[in-house]
Parts: sequence; structure tokens; C-alpha cells
Amino acid sequence: MSNVLKPGEAERQRLGKASTLARLTLIGVALAAVAGTFAYLGGWFTPNNLTPARFVDGFEQVNGVHDGFRRNHAKGLGVSGFFESNGNGVRLSEAVIFQPGRVPVIGRFSLGGGQPYAADKSDSVRGLGLQFSLPDGEVWRTAMINFPVFPFSTPEAFYEQMIASKPEPSTGKPDPAKMKEFLGRHPETVQALTVIKGQPVSSGFDNSTFHGLNAFRFINAAGDSIPVRWLMTPMQPFEAANAASAPQDKNYLFDALIAQIRHQPLRWHLIVIIGQPGDPTHDATIAWPAGRQQVDVGTVTLERVESDETSAATDINFDPLVLPTGIAPSDDPLLSARSAVYSQSFTRRAGETRQPSAITPADVRKGD
Repeated sequence: MSNVLKPGEAERQRLGKASTLARLTLIGVALAAVAGTFAYLGGWFTPNNLTPARFVDGFEQVNGVHDGFRRNHAKGLGVSGFFESNGNGVRLSEAVIFQPGRVPVIGRFSLGGGQPYAADKSDSVRGLGLQFSLPDGEVWRTAMINFPVFPFSTPEAFYEQMIASKPEPSTGKPDPAKMKEFLGRHPETVQALTVIKGQPVSSGFDNSTFHGLNAFRFINAAGDSIPVRWLMTPMQPFEAANAASAPQDKNYLFDALIAQIRHQPLRWHLIVIIGQPGDPTHDATIAWPAGRQQVDVGTVTLERVESDETSAATDINFDPLVLPTGIAPSDDPLLSARSAVYSQSFTRRAGETRQPSAITPADVRKGD
């Protein structure tokens, strides 16, 4: 058999070897990147820096350890329903969720903080985590709060403020000097708090607007990418919280939510805000200009409520980086930090014996 190569065969072999080498090189780079990510998240490269474990330790240091509960937004109530897309989002993103039709939704309303039995207060941070289950098997998770901007631009600032806010044993309140020192070093937080305090507080979960806060990117079928933020605006009429009213029952916000959903489903418009060149995508403390285009892409309907003891949402980690095809992260450093810290919190509580929640199954069944 002849070993003489046909014309062009040597060149094809050379290109084939080069292609194989290139593929192996790319695989090596990808694996190194994944390993590097785990090393960073584990704190292997920077053992004295802020890691997910240290961040969650901070929550426990400030709030104590409450077995079986989330380290933040510990007090909550599960809900379920559906999202109905109107098709307006198809031009913005190739995500299946924006095609006309319905998909099931599981969610959880909550209050910020790591105290699972804290009394409800009108000025507490209100959270809403949602999981959309798409017909192609993908899921989309988003964790929102009722603030129009986030008070911190970096994970480090969030952690510093959390530690500074730990109540002093002698007073039961944070040390004003520590808080003043923190705010002096973080003018972006001062500015964000001014925006937050300028927003009227609604009377309950049902008429709260919930903001996704972080920027993301939508990619459409043509491969075009645009920066976006999203929020949910209630179809229930706004009513201001009455701070001067008589003291309420310690679970009054959740009790009202249960009664409202039992009376009729609650609905929100899902609104996508389209960013323009120059709009910051890396800093959640800065709101985009009010004139940015807003697209109503559909309606979220929540029609069932359950206690944390029975809700499927209890075992969901509302990681903001669980995204379907057509939605991608931005350059906001809070996104990867939130994902890593949520995972750490989930792992800890999953290994603990779950304790009864403040809102029990019996509370949900009242009036049956």
C-alpha cells in the first residue's frame, strides 16, 4: 500500500490536527475557568476575603442560627399560579416564556431579615421569589423586592452594612457610630436610601410593586442583545400603609395576604425596562431614567397560598442566575455573589431539622 499522500491530503491532515488542538485548548480553558470559579467561590485563592461561607456566617452572627430557615428572608409564605404571556416579549428575547400562552408559577412572599418569627412591619423589606416552569423543561427564577433600587453596589458593601447593623447588647439597636462610619464611606448607599425613602409604602403584599433590581441581557432570535431590568406592577389598587395606625397582629401582612388570595386571585403585570447605551448595568444602586421604554410582556396570577411547611417553594433556591435561553446575566457583581450565597444558605438549611414556620398550615386553612 502506498504511503504517498494525495494532493491536498497533507494540508487536510495538518488542518485537522490544528482543529483538534484548538478544540482541546478551548476545553482546557473552559475547565480552568470552571475550576477557577469554584476556587474563587470557595475562597481558596483569597482566604481572607469575603466568601459565600463568610457571608452566610455574617447573617448568622447578626440574626442567630434558626435551623431549617433561609438565612435571609426567613419569614415567608408559599404561593402558586401561572404566567400568561401576551407575546410582546418575543421580539426582545428568544426565551420560550415570552411566546403567547401560560406557564405554571411557584413563588414565595417574604420579609427581609433572618428572624423567622419577627413581627410584621410596614417598612420591612418585602420579597417575592418566583419560578417559571417552561414547556421545554427550562426554568426561570427571579428574586425581587419592593425597593426601586438596591442599597449596595457590591457584595462587600452589603456585608459591611450587615455587620455594622448588628444590635448592641446594651441597647438592642445598632451602634449609630458604626452606621455613620459606614455611610460616610458609601455615598452610593446614601443616595439609594434617599430614593427608597422617597417611595410611598403600600399597605400590603398584594399592592406592592416588586423590582428585579439587577440588570440582565435579553437575546432575541437574531442574536441581538439588549440590557434590561424588570418589575411587577400590581393590578390591585394602591393603598398607602398607615404608620400611625394601632399596633397590628404580628403576622398581619401575611394574614391579609392569605385572606386576599382566598377571596380572589392576585395579579401583576410583568414589565420589562429596556436600557439604552450608557445606562449602568453593573450598579444596582442607580435607577435608569424614568423615560426608558417599558414593555408589558404578560400577567402573573397567584391563586393559591400555602405555609412553608407544605409549599413546594420552600425547597426552591431562588438563584437569580437560573435563567432560560434568551436571558443572560449582566456585569453586575451582585448576581454571582447572590447565586453563591443563596447556594451556601440552601446547603446549610437542607442539612438541618426544619422548625415550624410563623405562619402554619392551620393559619392558612382558617375560614375553610
